[in-house]
Amino acid sequence: MGLPSVRLHDLRHGAASLAGAAGVELKVIQHDLGHSSAVTTADTYWTVFRELAHGAVAATAELLRSHADLG
Repeated sequence: MGLPSVRLHDLRHGAASLAGAAGVELKVIQHDLGHSSAVTTADTYWTVFRELAHGAVAATAELLRSHADLG
């Protein structure tokens, strides 16, 4: 079908990233993956999707605007 090969481990990374994008807490993802450290989960298994990054920038900009001295 012309699709790239996918390893089971790749699916694990994808599942962790999708869970993070869905708002699942890092400690829950850590537990589900069986990691002893959330640092391993965050640094190795979690990808920041473009939409999340844009949302974070927008939220930060809105916070700055709401606290700006416009007087």
